[in-house]
Amino acid sequence: MDFKLTEEHKMAQQMVRDFCAKEVIPTIADWDRKQEMDPAILPRMAELGIMGINLPVKYGGQGFDYITLGLVCEELEYADTTLRVVMSVHMGLCAMSILQWGTEEQKMRFLPKLASGEHYGSFGLTEPGAGSDVAGMASTAVKDGDDYILNGEKMWISLATKAHVCLIVARTDSTADKPTSGLTAFVVELDSEGITTGDLHGKLGVRAGSTGWIAMNDVRVPASHRLGEEGEGFKIAMGSLDNGRYTVGAGATGLIRASMDASVKYAHERETFGKPIGSYQLIKQKIGRMRRDYEMARLLCLRAGWMKNEGLRNTRETSQAKWFATDASFDAANEAVQVHGAYGFSDEYPVERFLRNSKGAVIYEGTSEIHTLMQADYELGYRKDKPLRCELPAFNAEEWQAEK
Repeated sequence: MDFKLTEEHKMAQQMVRDFCAKEVIPTIADWDRKQEMDPAILPRMAELGIMGINLPVKYGGQGFDYITLGLVCEELEYADTTLRVVMSVHMGLCAMSILQWGTEEQKMRFLPKLASGEHYGSFGLTEPGAGSDVAGMASTAVKDGDDYILNGEKMWISLATKAHVCLIVARTDSTADKPTSGLTAFVVELDSEGITTGDLHGKLGVRAGSTGWIAMNDVRVPASHRLGEEGEGFKIAMGSLDNGRYTVGAGATGLIRASMDASVKYAHERETFGKPIGSYQLIKQKIGRMRRDYEMARLLCLRAGWMKNEGLRNTRETSQAKWFATDASFDAANEAVQVHGAYGFSDEYPVERFLRNSKGAVIYEGTSEIHTLMQADYELGYRKDKPLRCELPAFNAEEWQAEK
């Protein structure tokens, strides 16, 4: 495995770092207080090519690899979790799923608009009564001629009120031997008749991010918008989560680094008993652990990105990266608040926002408890990944950067 970053990797990472330093970090505290991101920020990301950073050029993307996507997510979350969440759902869960499972016609229909930022994508799996328990899904899709009729409700959906399309999983067969065998995936246009959406407020963290619900009442979806075959919805959802979890883990490395940098800065500035607090052993211990965890999280994410580039199944490795990085980011943010003392309890400093934001990532894209069970089952031999019908396409620079 070669984790050496290329000049292209560094160029893309620096571009996003500069963008965040100029257009996100100076105003993010205000977004957080208002619980709303600047509406101009997503179009600006689209102008820079970030929204389609790792899609092939022939589908309107920039033709970068999956490692680049991880580096982009790290830089976005270094500034704040809000925009990394956008990339997780827009790219990781929606666009990359279409790239993996879509027909050529579907790719040409949906991906160029997603890559350009003309459209935003979201992902509808979680329901009021079904989170980690995907088999408990209640939304239904009934075949009606050349269409499907969808009914149900999706909850905790990022970009619910801002997205144009959503990858929605619903039950097409209630008699299947295994509940997960009766699920099917669809690319649903959110301006379809029968769809209503709304925002959720009062969240602990990611306050500036758009989170909401999607209600479907006799929504007619063409069969041509079905992603994969009937009954493949669970496979598609799990493959989508492999991509989403990768972006979450990569983003969490950025939050660790942000917590560490803020702590180092404050440890130099703050003096007690006549000397900087950075000279005290317990402060050094906290900062040393942040550095250790950042390096470990980064390497786990680079391994997952490399496996995606190679077209290798990476469910286990991506789970490890997401699990470790998000737990470590929560620990780093918590310790950063402690380093700042009473000031860490105030939004005068960013670390209280880091702590609030870090909590979400140990819940969404599979809770830490779910990842613990997954890793134990792999080790015990209870879990073995079966080949999917469609693997995420391996990165090929010549092919991905070629015009139509």
